[in-house]
Amino acid sequence: MLLKKVIPAMLLFSLCGQALAAEIITVSRFEVGKAAWPFSREEVMLTCEKDGSLFAINPSTLMQYPLNDKADARVKSGQVKAQPISVIQAEDKSHPGQMMSLQPIVERTQALCDK
Repeated sequence: MLLKKVIPAMLLFSLCGQALAAEIITVSRFEVGKAAWPFSREEVMLTCEKDGSLFAINPSTLMQYPLNDKADARVKSGQVKAQPISVIQAEDKSHPGQMMSLQPIVERTQALCDK
């Protein structure tokens, strides 16, 4: 299980120079709770880059998804290759037509910046 989490992180470090200065954690649907889990994936990695850009990362593809305005700006400027977070964001089954709130994930990722 640990190896499953370490290998994607090592790949990410080798692919992204910015990641060397960032902490990366893995969170799962099991850990957060099925009712509050905002993604269509079972787990994601979260990182706060040294400039305060917040990203979710698909562990199997290493694709990044911006979680805040700073991350969006880096994507738009071409500094980072990423896809919109809506690609992996799940629909809120309690409110059809609305997407699940990312706020708990954003707060958890922001906490990495404060370390």
